[in-house]
Amino acid sequence: MTTKAPETEIVDSWKVACDGGEGALGHPRVWLQIPHDTGVVECGYCDKKIIHKSMADQAS
Repeated sequence: MTTKAPETEIVDSWKVACDGGEGALGHPRVWLQIPHDTGVVECGYCDKKIIHKSMADQAS
């Protein structure tokens, strides 16, 4: 069995919502605040990595 790598998304807002993106099969919607110092936050439910566009070149 293979495990899919967590999704990564580049955004232009410092506050974002994540619901797993799979409709009824997703997870409860959570609001995440991207820290200005790192520019990256990960969803605690689905491990999606969300990167602010100002830090996209620096985050990996």
